Parts: sequence; structure tokens; C-alpha cells
Amino acid sequence: MKTTLAFIVTTALIVAMTLAAMFLLVWATVYVTSLPTPLHRAVGMGAELVLGIVLLLGTVWLATHLAVRIFSTEEPPLMGPPEPLSSPTSTVPIVARSNTPSPAPSINPPMAPSKGGSVV
Repeated sequence: MKTTLAFIVTTALIVAMTLAAMFLLVWATVYVTSLPTPLHRAVGMGAELVLGIVLLLGTVWLATHLAVRIFSTEEPPLMGPPEPLSSPTSTVPIVARSNTPSPAPSINPPMAPSKGGSVV
């Protein structure tokens, strides 16, 4: 019963928020297009874009967040001590390792003599 009621309330809340965001954005568009100077209109359009992104992404975030909270069946795992991702590849203790770089591989390795024939 609680899940059904939460589902109905969440759906109504999401629909109301999306509709309110759309009405606010339409009102902002009408207001911005009626501004007298091009500079004010440009700034208003930028602000309207930011407002639209914040409102609509906020609505989507809230919808998914509430849906996960309503329909999840498991509790989130408790944070424990971290486990190592892998074991060390070397058995040499860290203090005995050298920081000198290894020799770089040769760019052009020596070629073996070919037995006739042309590559062309």
C-alpha cells in the first residue's frame, strides 16, 4: 500500500514539476523576446538557457531519485575497509627497489639478412 501511494504521489509531483517548468520557460521566452535592446535579449536568452537546463535536469534527477528510492529492494552496502585491487607483481621489498630507469628499447632493431628477392 505504501509503495502504491508513493508511486502515485511521485508521479503527480513529477508531472506538476515538469508542467510548472514548461510554463515558467514559456513565460521567460515571451519576456526575453519583448526586451528592447539586443544586448538585454542576448543576456536574457543565456539566462533562459541556464534556467531551462537547471529546471529540466532537476526534474529528471528528482524523478529518477524518487523512483530508485521507492522501488529499490536492497539496502545500500555498508562501507568497509578497502580491499587491494591486485597483489604486488614483485616479491622484492619496496625499499630495495631501484628508481633508475630501465634502458629504452631500440627504435630500429637489427635486421636479419634476407635471402634475395625484392620487396618492390
